[in-house]
Amino acid sequence: MIGRLRGVLVLKQPPQLMVEVNGVGYELEAPLSTFYELPQTGDEVILHTHLHVREDAHVLFAFASPDERALFRSLIRVSGVGAKMALAILSGMSAEAFHRCVMDNDITTLTRLPGIGRKTAERLIIEMRDKVTAQIQGQVAPGGGSVAPLSGPADPAGDAVAALVSLGYKPQEASRLVSKVEKECDSSEEMIRRALKATLKN
Repeated sequence: MIGRLRGVLVLKQPPQLMVEVNGVGYELEAPLSTFYELPQTGDEVILHTHLHVREDAHVLFAFASPDERALFRSLIRVSGVGAKMALAILSGMSAEAFHRCVMDNDITTLTRLPGIGRKTAERLIIEMRDKVTAQIQGQVAPGGGSVAPLSGPADPAGDAVAALVSLGYKPQEASRLVSKVEKECDSSEEMIRRALKATLKN
């Protein structure tokens, strides 16, 4: 099991990134919450990882903190929740916000995330309540970190749309969300953040 990587950040294009460790490039997938914490390409990065084994592929997922990884691992154990949906949850809200939804029985907020219907939201709340309670009781508040911009694509709006589509939004919906915020933003990262925030508020 590969549990941690320390190396040079070579590529970041949500939801994929690559880290070179001793000459070997590791391809990883990560939630947007992790991308917000990444340094510039060419800088050293430390990531906590989870190796997800499927019949057709071995996929390595990366997380900025052990708490994010722990939540991901708990989510993929919930019936009907796969790795893609777990990434969408972590991309759409912080671990703390998810914890609040579970403890407050907030089905409405969870169903605003792509791919999550009412039945799935109810299942998440029921199956995650004990785990969330235990995690909150033993949790140490993570240290803050500066937000680094995503590496410069030629088309920030297109990059933001692609990232939202990878999370489960339909292309038309992703384009609509980005078009509403792109004039107010300087980077694809900010467009993604504002689009997701607007989705959760509606």
